Amino acid sequence: MNKKKENKSSSRLKIIPLGGLEQIGMNITAFEYEDSIIVVDCGLSFPADDMLGIDLVIPDVTYLKDNIDRVKAFVITHGHEDHIGALPYVLREVNVPVYATRLTMGIIENKLTEHNLMKGTKRKVVKFGQSINLGQFRVEFIKTNHSIVDAAALAIYSPAGTVVHTGDFKVDYTPVFGDAIDLQRFAEIGKKGVLALMCDSTNAERPGVTPSEKTVGKTFDTLFTEHKNTRIFVATFASNVDRVQQIINTAYKFGRKVCVEGRSMVNIIETAQKLECINIPENTLVDIDHIKNYPDEQQVIITTGSQGESMAALSRMANGMHRKITIGAGDTVIFSSSPIPGNEKPVTKIINELLRKGADVIFQDAHVSGHACQEEIKLIYTLLRPKYSIPVHGEYKHLKAQARIAESLGIDKENIFIMSSGEVLELNEEDARITGKVPVGAILVDGLGVGDVGNVVLRDRQHLAEDGIMIVVLSLDKNSGQMVAGPDIVSRGFVYVREADELIEEARSIVDEAVWRHLDRGVTDWGKIKNAIKDALGEYVWRKTKRRPMILPIIMEVY
Repeated sequence: MNKKKENKSSSRLKIIPLGGLEQIGMNITAFEYEDSIIVVDCGLSFPADDMLGIDLVIPDVTYLKDNIDRVKAFVITHGHEDHIGALPYVLREVNVPVYATRLTMGIIENKLTEHNLMKGTKRKVVKFGQSINLGQFRVEFIKTNHSIVDAAALAIYSPAGTVVHTGDFKVDYTPVFGDAIDLQRFAEIGKKGVLALMCDSTNAERPGVTPSEKTVGKTFDTLFTEHKNTRIFVATFASNVDRVQQIINTAYKFGRKVCVEGRSMVNIIETAQKLECINIPENTLVDIDHIKNYPDEQQVIITTGSQGESMAALSRMANGMHRKITIGAGDTVIFSSSPIPGNEKPVTKIINELLRKGADVIFQDAHVSGHACQEEIKLIYTLLRPKYSIPVHGEYKHLKAQARIAESLGIDKENIFIMSSGEVLELNEEDARITGKVPVGAILVDGLGVGDVGNVVLRDRQHLAEDGIMIVVLSLDKNSGQMVAGPDIVSRGFVYVREADELIEEARSIVDEAVWRHLDRGVTDWGKIKNAIKDALGEYVWRKTKRRPMILPIIMEVY
């Protein structure tokens, strides 16, 4: 009896999201069947406002490290940072082959080269329609459309059934480059039976359909006609190769030269050119050093920084910090993107800065989303007819909106799973249920340090940022145990010392008194003396200023 039960449980497919379900970013999901694990995507997210000094956030892959002998590969849907950005960090610890389509692999290889990981990483470029056998799994890459070329959905075949992961997608019948989404293949897979669908939820709250990327080309034609006599700057995502293609097409039509500025933008366009994913007419692209040789009305500068990033090219041009180009009166700046949720403030800040400089700023109608709206999501569900629905890619409200769509299409409520990162969903044709949790979390990257900044350090940074620091320095004689110098108080970010002489002087005498009180009682434990300093000084400062600076006592021993 036990044996039978054991066989049944071992033949269930496990789906384990290791990130990406509480936010837009850090997408990574493990699929496990018996002795095989495959991982779909390996993305990063950008730090929240309270993560002071942090550059990037990557997923905790402890579960993969603990099961490294079963992990077969990373299978990547497309080349955006929230799907590939953590690879250079994770591959150091989970070194398995990476499978991706042509442009996606080109962008990944740029990253691996930067991190000196090219030699040690096995890579395989996959064509659409091709299947890869990985242990107990077979993975098929299906053509979709998104705001980057070569985006793929994945059909993941396992003995327990077929799961389709859409990746980020939209249905675009007239894409700028390549073919339209392969809806026929979705229908064929749907006919054979789909166990579960993991579908992009980013625009699940929006009714209707997402317009084709080509519509933006017409908008650029109109904007270039209206601004014939000015220099034109277009800020967009570095990875939106189709958008760059359309800007170049319009510039060529209007006899303008194009300069691409921003390191990530230059890298991706070079890769796209090499792989023939972008078509740039001869003599249209001009180096930044030579663009100034042309009159303003013949210049177009495509730049990074559409999200208001302080160090991106657009911000530096607006602030006069860019070495070669400054934006000023008479220039036209087109924002060809919409702010990522949470980025509204920096975007507004840079728009205000540009307007102050006298530039004409256009930030409406020059962008379409790369994600499916409700009608496209319904189309995919109708073609695939999955038994289970697992909304992915989005904040909770987006996942919930997709769950409502799935329900409206007749999927049973108990067959819809809004998961949290770390939860283990076990499923087969009979049933599906959450059976446990694996360790997940965010690893913070600060400069060259990966994971060496944790919650305690962040809390200290927050504390320092909010209330400043007071450092108390004193010297004790090792033999007599008496104080021979100090206490001296140094403060940073708390009060301006020159205007607070009285406060600092009184604080010194409070510390002096607290230390002598302990020394007179024969206390030699420095920990106790430090705590006494913190308590006495903290209480005094709070009483006087209603602030709680960090207090750092330093005791030096004198022989």
